[in-house]
Amino acid sequence: MFSSSDQDRLYFPATERNRVPIGDALAEMLPEHGSVLEIASGSGEHAVTFQRRFPGIRWQASDSDPSHCQSINAWIAHQSLSDQMPKALQLNVLDRPWLLPESIRLELKVVIAINLIHIAPWSCCKSLIDQASENLPIGGRFILYGPFRRNGSHTSLSNEVFDQSLRDRNPSWGVRDLEAVEKLCSQVGLLGMHFQECPANNLIVSLTKEANCAT
Repeated sequence: MFSSSDQDRLYFPATERNRVPIGDALAEMLPEHGSVLEIASGSGEHAVTFQRRFPGIRWQASDSDPSHCQSINAWIAHQSLSDQMPKALQLNVLDRPWLLPESIRLELKVVIAINLIHIAPWSCCKSLIDQASENLPIGGRFILYGPFRRNGSHTSLSNEVFDQSLRDRNPSWGVRDLEAVEKLCSQVGLLGMHFQECPANNLIVSLTKEANCAT
């Protein structure tokens, strides 16, 4: 468990720009009650924002980076959400299986990853999808937010430039093809993809767990 103080809070500027459109989209996707597991929560700014906006759910933030977990806990304390929101879970998306607290696992309704799969190797995307399916109940939702290609093509020049900058930093990174992601999801029972367009050429994508499949 990570102790934290106010000075541990990190600030990611992108979270201020996109928290409202993401929250508006989530308002149509999230259940009234149950647990949401956020993978790679980063600073924790999204997590506390959405916990406050959707008080009926229990938002479990997670990250593989201890400094991010400290920041998440500091944001929880700063926002006076300690009675509503569990402390950060240190979890690597490549872990198999994910070791979730029983209190979260038994009430899990949604797994969400915001701005993750384009700044991680494809193996992380595959593990994320596999383990989301493994842990979600039938009817649970898997949600992704970020930039995507469509049918192998970029949807904007800015996304194409962004994709190249990612690949210059790490050849295993890059804007993912939505159809390739959907194919992986379909192989593990995550079906019925819906998506909404968001500012800055991003999408929020939702799939539903409709079948149990071996991963």
